[in-house]
Amino acid sequence: MSSIRISHSPRVKLLAYGSMILIFSLVVMLFPERSFSHGYVEGPASRAALCKSGQNTDCGPIVYEPQSLEAPKGFPAAGPADGKIASANGAFPKLDEQSATRWSKVNISAGQNTFTWKLTAAHSTASWKYYITKPDWNPNAALTRDSFDLTPFYSVNYGGVQPPFTYSDTFNVPERSGYHVILAVWEVADTPNAFYNVIDVNFSGSNPVDTQAPSAPAALTATAKTSTSVSLAWNASTDNTGVTGYQVFNGTSLVATVSGTTLNYTVSGLTANTAYTFSVKAKDAAGNVSNGSNSVSVTTNAPVGNDTEAPTAPGGLHVMGTPTSSSIQLMWNPSTDNVGVTGYRIYRGTTLITTVPGSTTDYTVTGLSAGATYTFNVHAFDAAGNQSVASTINGTTATASTAPAWAPNTPYTVGTLVTYDGSVYECRQAHTSLTGWEPANSPALWLLK
Repeated sequence: MSSIRISHSPRVKLLAYGSMILIFSLVVMLFPERSFSHGYVEGPASRAALCKSGQNTDCGPIVYEPQSLEAPKGFPAAGPADGKIASANGAFPKLDEQSATRWSKVNISAGQNTFTWKLTAAHSTASWKYYITKPDWNPNAALTRDSFDLTPFYSVNYGGVQPPFTYSDTFNVPERSGYHVILAVWEVADTPNAFYNVIDVNFSGSNPVDTQAPSAPAALTATAKTSTSVSLAWNASTDNTGVTGYQVFNGTSLVATVSGTTLNYTVSGLTANTAYTFSVKAKDAAGNVSNGSNSVSVTTNAPVGNDTEAPTAPGGLHVMGTPTSSSIQLMWNPSTDNVGVTGYRIYRGTTLITTVPGSTTDYTVTGLSAGATYTFNVHAFDAAGNQSVASTINGTTATASTAPAWAPNTPYTVGTLVTYDGSVYECRQAHTSLTGWEPANSPALWLLK
């Protein structure tokens, strides 16, 4: 049997390696590091959110970061290219695979619906816009501008204000039938980018309507209380299509609705030294509501009176574990107070990031830049509004990986690190790569770091 020999001269190798370095340099210049951890639509669940929950499969690395679908703003005049709308201009190419059966769908009805964004970095915001595919769109063709009505059916001018970490819009969705795609766009005010989420929806009539309610939330407990508030926590419900929210009740009165990924809530505005009974129900995108959880009876604390004593500063503030290139976990010891600690306020420098209940003594700060040093301040506060002095800590994120990009037709040994679609992978089995064996598609060969 004859064989063909390919030259492996040093000159050929040098040219090949030089070409790879040049290409990598161009990629770095043309596609600068993406700012991770910002936000995604969790109700009705977006394509990326359903990848995260496992209802969509073969999604690639978006399962780890559904909040990272960021591309230039200005749609439809600018923004992601045709055929790359679902993937934020190709950042997560698996999301651009389009057919009538490729993706799980959320049941929806025309008319009033509430769309909820989960934000992990609440930028000052220019606008929120929502588009929908045309009545005669082709679900088996790539998503392009021609697929959509290019006038948003709902938009909000947010005026540069910073939204809360859970943000909702309630509006009327146009009449459609069968499978359609809704494009939700969050335009940031202080960067040139926006976040693009596609939501695969099924309007009533083309498939059996979802009539199965979620399971009841379990193990409802009161985790903290003051003279005017009670903090609640519960275990997640399950559902055949996905839990989109939880309803919190004080007796028979609905006091709050939180997102499907939120498992705690603090009921405020209560009367001191008064007994209350709380329960929680789960709901899905079709409007099915579960049975109530177990009930919890709580008596609020006695009146605070003229409490002017602030809690002690949180002790032992430190960075827990090893920071990633975009996140740092903080941990501290509980503060003490003459009446009781209501919560902790966490600042990055002088900017308030979040407030957590008094029973929580850790928080992971996300949306950070690689190789950067940050100063964090944590204050305790009580029900009377007294705030402790700050506990302060500096933390530095990991530097961006210098591992080379994965490439086909390349021999890899165990332990080799590569980058692919913005993530770092470690080779777990020696092999020579082939197209189709990309790290995101080959968990037997590659371990996500």
